Amino acid sequence: MAFWESKQLREMSDTEWESLCDGCGLCCLHKLEDVETSEVEFTCIKCRYLSEERRCDVYENRVEIAEGCLGIRDLDPASYRWLPESCAYRRVHEQRPLPKWHPLIAGSSRLMEEGGYAVGKWAISESSASPDPDFIIRLISSDS
Repeated sequence: MAFWESKQLREMSDTEWESLCDGCGLCCLHKLEDVETSEVEFTCIKCRYLSEERRCDVYENRVEIAEGCLGIRDLDPASYRWLPESCAYRRVHEQRPLPKWHPLIAGSSRLMEEGGYAVGKWAISESSASPDPDFIIRLISSDS
């Protein structure tokens, strides 16, 4: 049994926790919340620190440097609704399996990228545009 199937998130070592991240970069997209419905919408605007390779340029100090960046490990799980439904942290918390394309299952990020489950060249840096309802996108849902 894989560690993510036998442990709760709070029980995971730092190495296990970090390995759950598939590196999709979707959590680095700006989001808008509908105040009436509390629905969270993702935009195509990405954090200025998210590189073309979907790596955070200021990862170690991101919470202090990047305005609005949240340390997922420190969040109340109720806040996971702000993560994409494909996010491993959200899925483990919700007791759902990792998607078949997740690098821990597939062995690489190729299936994630080919399936469109990651930030691509379509994302616009926040240094070029501000989040706006005109930039809302629909993320691909994971079927597994």
